[in-house]
Amino acid sequence: MNKTFIRNSTVATAAALLIAAAFTMSGPSSAKAQDSGRGVTGSTSGGSGSGVDAYAALPDSLTLSGVIRDFKERSAPGGHPDFEKDPSRGFGHYVFMVQDDLDSDGKPVFAGTGQKVTSQSTDAQGRNIPPKRAHLDARDGDRPGRTEDAAGGACTDAARFSQWYRDVNGVNLSMPMPIVLKRNTGTNVYTFNDRTDSTFRNMGGFFPINGQLFGNSGGSTPNQNFHFTYELDTTFVYKRNAGQVFTFTGDDDVWVFIDGKCVIDIGGVHSAVSQTIDLDRCSWLEDGQRYSLKFFFAERHRTQSNFRIDTTLTLQNADLPTTSALFD
Repeated sequence: MNKTFIRNSTVATAAALLIAAAFTMSGPSSAKAQDSGRGVTGSTSGGSGSGVDAYAALPDSLTLSGVIRDFKERSAPGGHPDFEKDPSRGFGHYVFMVQDDLDSDGKPVFAGTGQKVTSQSTDAQGRNIPPKRAHLDARDGDRPGRTEDAAGGACTDAARFSQWYRDVNGVNLSMPMPIVLKRNTGTNVYTFNDRTDSTFRNMGGFFPINGQLFGNSGGSTPNQNFHFTYELDTTFVYKRNAGQVFTFTGDDDVWVFIDGKCVIDIGGVHSAVSQTIDLDRCSWLEDGQRYSLKFFFAERHRTQSNFRIDTTLTLQNADLPTTSALFD
């Protein structure tokens, strides 16, 4: 499998689905996105044709400030062995690379080199959901996925993994970077989509640091920077039975932690994959209380970078993680 195979067939239909009376966001579909599921279910206003936006009191957009860290690929002098790494079990979606809980620094903890997914876990709506973890409730209609038993080799080791989301002199360079999630008209669903975002839509994907930090990846076609991680630290107020969901669709690795616990697990070097967490599966959350949502992304391989968030959470920035002294 090669990341050259990329989804491109349902971008046009996604916009229409997002404004339907009750919609399900479909992940990208083509060979690149063969593992994609279906995502956010949102609510719309006032009935068909009413012209009334029941969510007009919500902000039109959410600007979230994160930290991006640039790496050199493994073949370059000073390169990181996890970037342009070929997993020993082949390219694909890997789970259980990270432990259930964040460490004392609020970072993911290495659990292993991953188990390759051979079939996705899905819910009653057919959306891809996280693999079974003790802290996430099961629901009627869930269908468990399958994984290989063998260690997948999707990354190298704990020491190297710990560098992904930390500033390490000589290993990475970092800078702040915001993204803007826009509310879909008449709904409470916020979306960031590199295919429609004004900054990225003409770049052919999510390439936020082209020509910056370590510079573009040598020998890549097109000439882009393919080797970086991105971290967001946000908060939200939990509302029980309000249909709060968070969906990510893209490549490569993504982990989302709510209240310090892993709720989205899309590890590995793969085509675009979608996964959804319904927050009512997090049974320990208390109605009306504020919680953290921490988001960790990695782009590790040519030739595509896809990045889409759809959520009914009204996310707010938490403290911006540390960046390199050059950009402080």
